[in-house]
Amino acid sequence: MARRPMLAGNWKMFGTRSLTKELVTACAAAARAEPERDVLIAPPYTLLAYARELIGDAPVLLSAQDVHWEAKGAFTGEVSCDMLKEVGCTHVIIGHSERRQFFGETDASVADRTAAVLAAGMTPIVCVGETLQERESGRTEAVIERQVRGGLAKIDAGAIARTIVAYEPVWAIGTGKVATPEQAQEVHAQIRGLLAGLGGRADEVRILYGGSVKPDNVDQLMAQADIDGALVGGASLQADGFTRIVRFLR
Repeated sequence: MARRPMLAGNWKMFGTRSLTKELVTACAAAARAEPERDVLIAPPYTLLAYARELIGDAPVLLSAQDVHWEAKGAFTGEVSCDMLKEVGCTHVIIGHSERRQFFGETDASVADRTAAVLAAGMTPIVCVGETLQERESGRTEAVIERQVRGGLAKIDAGAIARTIVAYEPVWAIGTGKVATPEQAQEVHAQIRGLLAGLGGRADEVRILYGGSVKPDNVDQLMAQADIDGALVGGASLQADGFTRIVRFLR
């Protein structure tokens, strides 16, 4: 079946109100020009409400970059699903490699977050990916399987179809390196096979590629059979560059 492409911009810890206005304006125009594609932005928490205001009725989706799995409590610095829904989020990025590397995210906590986001009626974007050391030692397949199974361990097969997976090789994030289209496709195909083995409607699940996606490589990546979109970091902070990514040629 044809899966609707998604082009998602993860702003990480960047952004001001003026940049938000510039980027939302550009994303709205690109989304209207490509109505068969989903355009999503994930600003920092402090800009979510302002971004939602700027989006208005434009076909741009709003995501948070993380969330806590509990509904409320004494968790200083955290936010809940209900808080994100209140400001207009429909998606949440979970388990990004930077969260795993710097803030102790584990497969178990990714599973808790994934289940909480789905229970709240939002869509999780579950990130998986291997380090350079893991790839060079031939452990990519085992790492991806562990992360996919672990991250989806607390949801049933029916919920898998409401989940988005993002493959982000850690060695390609922010380094300027990028997996070749063939390398990315190989892992995407593996992920789809794992989802099918878990009983999910794997043909319906969108699997995004992330890792130094840029205007000059997006066309080749998006030509692959199992790559359904891109989770874009640095290039999503440049209006012209992200617009070109949204308008990839296929």
